[in-house]
Amino acid sequence: MLDYTKLDKILYGGDYNPEQWPEETWPEDMRMFRLAGIDILTLNVFSWAAIQPSEDCYDFSRLDRIVELAEKNGIRICMATSTGAHPAWMAMRHPDILRTDEHGIRRKFGSRHNSCPNSPTYLKYGPALAGALAQHYRGRESIVAWHISNEYSGECYCENCEKAFRDWLKEKYGTIEAVNAAWDTAFWGHTFYGFEEIVVPDYRSEMFEGGRTTFQGISLDYRRFMSDSMLRECLLEADEIRSAVPDAVITTNFMALYKGLDYAKWAKHLDVVALDCYPSNGDPWTRTSMTHDQMRGLKNGDPYMLMEQTPSVTNWQPYNALKRPGVLRLLSWQAVAHGADTVMFFQMKQSIGACEKYHGAVISHAGSEDTRVFREIAALGTELKDLGARTLGSRTAASAAVLFDWDNWWAIENSAGPSTDIRYLTEVGRMYSALRSMNYDVDLVAPDQPLDTYRLVCAPLWYMVKGRDDENVRRYVAGGGTFVTSFFSGIVQENDLVTTGGYPGKLRDILGIWVEENDALPSGSQNSFRYGGREYPAGILCDILHLRGAQQIDEGGYTGDFYKGSPVVTVNHFGKGRAYYIATASGPEFYRSFLGDLCREQGMEPVMEVPADVEATCRRKEGARFVFLLNHKAEAVKVRIPWDCAELLKGGTYPAGSEIGLAGYDVRIFEIPDGSAGCQQV
Repeated sequence: MLDYTKLDKILYGGDYNPEQWPEETWPEDMRMFRLAGIDILTLNVFSWAAIQPSEDCYDFSRLDRIVELAEKNGIRICMATSTGAHPAWMAMRHPDILRTDEHGIRRKFGSRHNSCPNSPTYLKYGPALAGALAQHYRGRESIVAWHISNEYSGECYCENCEKAFRDWLKEKYGTIEAVNAAWDTAFWGHTFYGFEEIVVPDYRSEMFEGGRTTFQGISLDYRRFMSDSMLRECLLEADEIRSAVPDAVITTNFMALYKGLDYAKWAKHLDVVALDCYPSNGDPWTRTSMTHDQMRGLKNGDPYMLMEQTPSVTNWQPYNALKRPGVLRLLSWQAVAHGADTVMFFQMKQSIGACEKYHGAVISHAGSEDTRVFREIAALGTELKDLGARTLGSRTAASAAVLFDWDNWWAIENSAGPSTDIRYLTEVGRMYSALRSMNYDVDLVAPDQPLDTYRLVCAPLWYMVKGRDDENVRRYVAGGGTFVTSFFSGIVQENDLVTTGGYPGKLRDILGIWVEENDALPSGSQNSFRYGGREYPAGILCDILHLRGAQQIDEGGYTGDFYKGSPVVTVNHFGKGRAYYIATASGPEFYRSFLGDLCREQGMEPVMEVPADVEATCRRKEGARFVFLLNHKAEAVKVRIPWDCAELLKGGTYPAGSEIGLAGYDVRIFEIPDGSAGCQQV
């Protein structure tokens, strides 16, 4: 985590690229940063070409001047290693550093994230640069974190990766016979007689339309290998930094709900998780909340860094709408409400050329403090200063968890069947959004994490049950937990081979059902079922199941087709707990109704009872709780406060029962004494 002994408030700032500007403009930038309350700058994100002009030469002179100017102005530094984009000379002299895409085309120099993670050149010069930076800046107390590379992403299918993939497989499986068994290569005569016969699974081999694949086991392992390859390079840089700065706080910036890398595995090696959060226009607020809760869950509830967000507008969406007045403040506090202990932006000063010249910034092209966005940034800076360290290091005590697993995500969407409409994030989002919209705090956790602190655990679309993850859930339910999973769960094991003996495989005894068939409904088609006196849609996939100890709790099963009457919602009493199964995909009203029933049965209390689209979250530390109210609507609302409390942003105290108003996009933070109602007693 961040070193809280060195912090007296939430850090506020972001990416600063002064190398794009004449040096005589830098002092004015600093003046505007001070005016806005900025106290941290991420430096050196894309300066590799500038600081390493040739093979064995480093020139830190300009970066030194930037660092010294920041320190002179009382600004802390998040020092990036700059390895997210290699220099042009490196690509010219060492073409092995260039990636090859999924069509087998070797790229030329350009763009970013263009370094092959298994290139000998990249693995030599990237860590060497990180080590040189750490040696040069060791002892600088202004540096509070080290930021490795930038937004690791993408894949490579070059000859170096093919060779490294074979080595990775040798280490994982040991023998070629074990590889053949894991991938079921007897199918279509794919048997390998030596590791040298294995090729990368791209469009020249295993991929077909839409990125799906003919051999899921091969492609799944390649995704794992790519994630591990980039992690290896990241850790080589981290090792170099730690050898010079043993107490370095090391991070790299993760992207919101990003499919390409197994962040759960990466997070174990980082001191603090960092997030780049750019909600798309029209995203529901619950999706953004899920992004934040995923980051918090990656390191067992530790606070994380909001590393990037835009102050006003993005540049890469089809239609780049402005953040309406108040939304910058709202989204910043939403991050803090879910566990962020920094509020940072990309970018601090708007570039004048290339890809991100129209991306918003603290200092716009106008270079003026007299803009709406700058005034909002400065006002937020004042609030953060006034709040001080009150919430720093506080944690969320959620009583509900949603299991999230990258292997599941990859395997489901690589699959040839049963439906191209099955989307892992969609199904996770259905259950998460239902709980979050009812203002239950929720953790997103890996299936192998301890579950005993949660009253409710949901595992949407738990298609792949790996290793002993079923034992983790079995212990949880037998010990009194409440577990919910959904259609197409328990189908395969960790190599994407079907668990025989009947669906849902290793979950059959926990759930008390047997799923005989799955009916994939075409887009626009649906069945239906009744629950709690209402009829709800059934779509995408309809499991046709038989009860094997479980009880049917819907009202009459499916309403149509040859499987009319087949159970849709079931419960199985297992040990001291209960396991529920939902045999199809439904709409938000069903999930709110069903999961709301379970929460009430478990005695779980939402953080607060509030109007629709008002979010209530809770963080706690040292005998105090902090309740955040965030109005995601443009219209004002009124909220009744159930406890005696102090308001931290606007000031004042309120007795229990007070009614307060929240303006459109408004935020209020209340401090309440521990032991009061609310905040989900666990």
